[in-house]
Amino acid sequence: MPITTSPSVPHARLLSIGGARGSRVVTNDEMCQMIESSDEWITQRTGIKERRWATEDEDATTLGVAAARKAIARSGLAPEEIDAVLVSTISHFQQTPSQASIIAEQLGLPSPAAFDISAACAGFCYGVGLAEGMVRAGQARHVLVIGVEVLSRYTDMSDRSTAFLFSDGAGATIVGPSETPGIGPVVWGSDPSQSQVITIDDWREDRGGEPPYIHMEGRQVFKWATTFIATQAREALDRAGVAPEELDVFIPHQANNRITDSMLRHLKLPSDVVVSRDIVGMGNSSAASVPLAMEALLESGEASSGQTALIIGFGAGLVFAGQTVILP
Repeated sequence: MPITTSPSVPHARLLSIGGARGSRVVTNDEMCQMIESSDEWITQRTGIKERRWATEDEDATTLGVAAARKAIARSGLAPEEIDAVLVSTISHFQQTPSQASIIAEQLGLPSPAAFDISAACAGFCYGVGLAEGMVRAGQARHVLVIGVEVLSRYTDMSDRSTAFLFSDGAGATIVGPSETPGIGPVVWGSDPSQSQVITIDDWREDRGGEPPYIHMEGRQVFKWATTFIATQAREALDRAGVAPEELDVFIPHQANNRITDSMLRHLKLPSDVVVSRDIVGMGNSSAASVPLAMEALLESGEASSGQTALIIGFGAGLVFAGQTVILP
């Protein structure tokens, strides 16, 4: 007897976007009271002028819930219409329940599929790739994808190579069915040979009350991102059938403005393509950086609903993921 399969749909798209940023604004001048550096050095090396940190009453759950509520409200969906919740985070130091389950409960969702993704700064794009496949395969109609981090709490403030980089925030989107193509093929993968280039301390180790800290070999990451990842970004355009001159918006992971500049040179994008520089006032929020940057461009009017955008994330693992999308 043949097995009945889920009814598929031809296409999927981003229905909405929502974001939440840590409430505390930390300038480079304040940062330099913690580490030996200068505003000029940090700005030249990364592009960062300020970063956002969570306050004592904010955490991955509160930020994730806030971003998700905005995305749900903007989509016009009722909570019970959300079939699945995917959360990308490296800031949830609890084996179970998942951050997705906790956020689903806070949102009052009745019975969604819920699971976490550990793909660091590429996690949001991983989530969009998974959600697009779930919707098109008929496994879910509406999937809530969230990238959320509170990296300030896992940053060694005495490490002058990383302390000024990281920030706290959450970005969320809802992926749903579409009559026209709205999400191009995902280009994703990893470089396992460099799995130890970015790490977080083992939470099982006795650290005398200190939290696990992030460690990064910055030069290796920079070289990898400005060579290999730039090629993957072009592949995401090619697989979607979009020429550089047809692109409206470029939203890379907000890791470093010099990395973004290098990718622009490789992609040979026209000068009128809108490029996200959200890192200037936000810093590196890992899995949250792409959706937060997308929301910022839409809210400022620099980008508009219906435009074609290239998004790509890359980070610890080392992993990467990107796709060409129609902005919600």
